[in-house]
Amino acid sequence: MKIALIPIDNRPVCYTLPEITSKIDDDFELYLPDRKYLGDLKHQADIENLFKWLSDLPQIDGLVISLDTLAYGGLIPSRRCPETFEQIQERILKLKDILISKKCKIYAFSSIMRISNNNYNDEEKEYWSKYGTEIFKYSYNTHKFGKSQKTNVPEEILEDYISTRKRNFEINKTYLNWQKEGLIDTLVFSKDDCAEFGFNVQEAEELENLGAYTKTGADEIPLSLLSRMISGKIKVCPIFLEPEYKHLLSNYEDVSIEKSVLGQLELAGCEISSQNDADILLIVNNFKKNQGEIVMKIETESFAKDFKLPDKPYMIADVRFANGADNNFVDELLFNNKLNDKTFYGYSAWNTSANTLGSLIYGAKVKFFANKYNPKAFNRLQITRFLDDWAYQANVRQQLTNPDEEILNEKMREFEKKLSDVIMQSIDVKYSFPWERLFEVEIEFI
Repeated sequence: MKIALIPIDNRPVCYTLPEITSKIDDDFELYLPDRKYLGDLKHQADIENLFKWLSDLPQIDGLVISLDTLAYGGLIPSRRCPETFEQIQERILKLKDILISKKCKIYAFSSIMRISNNNYNDEEKEYWSKYGTEIFKYSYNTHKFGKSQKTNVPEEILEDYISTRKRNFEINKTYLNWQKEGLIDTLVFSKDDCAEFGFNVQEAEELENLGAYTKTGADEIPLSLLSRMISGKIKVCPIFLEPEYKHLLSNYEDVSIEKSVLGQLELAGCEISSQNDADILLIVNNFKKNQGEIVMKIETESFAKDFKLPDKPYMIADVRFANGADNNFVDELLFNNKLNDKTFYGYSAWNTSANTLGSLIYGAKVKFFANKYNPKAFNRLQITRFLDDWAYQANVRQQLTNPDEEILNEKMREFEKKLSDVIMQSIDVKYSFPWERLFEVEIEFI
């Protein structure tokens, strides 16, 4: 199988995660553009070279593309770039010609512009540092009450914000027309950082009325589409460790954790089944009352039961907390159980519930359908997930005040040793902050 991917940006979860996951099957050829052509926190992607790379691809079976990357230079630039609708439209019409020439299955995704409820402008326009929360309130209340609300946001800033939204929304409608023409086989519009009301929720409803498929989540969607590219059905049975609470909403999402699980499985091309008929069990460490949030120090009740691994194949989505693992659950999983390569199909606790689920299912599906299974590659993926989601996000990150790589590498050694003792092999890695912030860490095998 030969699949090409144009990621959202150059973060490890967007670039190296799909790369190392695909290596679980030695027959899986994943084509990626040079990482230097992709955007980061401060720079947009090199769109011209990405177009050239796309044009020069050999014959492939399928293509998964971030339309934000090719239209605006990335997910973050889609909120920031000053180009007009006409300029973006001219660019994507060139993309359309390239896609027509590829003669392969095309899965694509584009974001519905988010509205973050804070005054943090790390990924937004400059004025978000002063008016972000006010813009969120204006959006929320305008949608909720069906008419424009009073706001303290200066008129010129509000006009700029609304015109940027309108530009992106019209571009998204163009992509929907491409799908209706038969150019795109599967098209997903992602909803990131959702609330109950807002312009983004309103736009999602309008797109759905036009026949679009919208999905809560963002960074995991390319992984879900890669899963969908893998031919063959896999029967999955979700098992919630707190079944009476599966109706609760995850942080940053507008659907229940149960609907999030079912939606991720559906998008990945999986079939929901009973426990007896399932090929793989999806064990979900879900939350009671509310999902915890490690970075924001929002507490929730941690896992507090005995837990025994099943005899049949399983994968584990640890979503009790956002932005990292549940330490109690990992202790029970790693130190009171024994992971077996024949039945263990993966662990994830990456960021949001959607992020966790999409990345987890992709790894499990590659392993399940592998023509030439590579156990070393699967092991590397799991080491990466435990070191990132558990060791770093749930523990070491909380001990850092700034992205100091020397301190990071020093503090991670304790967790490396614990994990090494469990899996009975040495771990030789180094760590860095690719975007010079604490949010993500790069784990590189030496």
